[in-house]
Amino acid sequence: MKLMKLNILAVCLFLSALPAFAQNTISTPAGKADKSNITGEDLLGLKSGADPRKAVAAVAGHTRKKGRPVLFVIGDSTAKNGQDNGNNGQWGWGHFFGDCFDSTKVSVENCALGGRSSRTFISEGLWAKVLAGVQPGDYVLIQFGHNDAGPYNTGRARASLPGNRDADTTVVMEATGKTETIHSFGWYMRQYARDTKAKGATPVLLSHIPRNMFTTKDSVAVIRNNNGFGKWTSEAASMEKVPYLDANKLIADKLDKLGKDSIQTLYHGDHTHTSRAGAILNAQTIAEGIRELKNCDLKKLLKK
Repeated sequence: MKLMKLNILAVCLFLSALPAFAQNTISTPAGKADKSNITGEDLLGLKSGADPRKAVAAVAGHTRKKGRPVLFVIGDSTAKNGQDNGNNGQWGWGHFFGDCFDSTKVSVENCALGGRSSRTFISEGLWAKVLAGVQPGDYVLIQFGHNDAGPYNTGRARASLPGNRDADTTVVMEATGKTETIHSFGWYMRQYARDTKAKGATPVLLSHIPRNMFTTKDSVAVIRNNNGFGKWTSEAASMEKVPYLDANKLIADKLDKLGKDSIQTLYHGDHTHTSRAGAILNAQTIAEGIRELKNCDLKKLLKK
């Protein structure tokens, strides 16, 4: 009981120490299930039933001001959840990420979309829309992995092949009867890096945030992702000679120190999606990681 009280106190101290931008964000009620994977969700002010993919086309690069770069974030619902307003009690770290940067030097656009994998963010045309807004001197943070497992051609059909190899496979999609070529997770991550570099911008590959899961039932150690998607992301970054940030490890290290009971307050609804406090912690931790990156000028745009 004493340990639980200490862990809860640790979270309270963490929240009280948050900068003003985090404390002033409107808190919204929890309770509804996550609908971030529904294609017709209300996103960025779209009317109900509108295709959220069109929102990316409409906003990519819209915050650009003369002489200032844009930092784009792409990924899944752990970066941008649902309507991006916390109405289901879940928040993505990308919502708070812009508050870590000096707005007089850079603008941040969260172009992530719930339910997408490294494969479907490309196959649905989302990446092409974002890439069209990227200009020389910009930055693109790329985080995938949560949705890259599962069936290849049935159901959600969003999985990439495991590993970092160049080999691919062709499947017949159950929903359409059309064929689709599927590549490895590492191949997709390398493709994002190559496309970004071709535009004269800097890609940063991130391992995906940790889940609320532990190494054993009685363990207090959060599971790391250093032998799967995290490893393949690191390998892809090395092959393309671009910055890699092990967000999974950085965040998991912080969670371990908070303790198992306190960690529960940082997630909402399931073991993957974060609460407001969890999303803020993740955004700040990723920003801290960027500050320590070598040979990446993005650190110069962070708030001092």
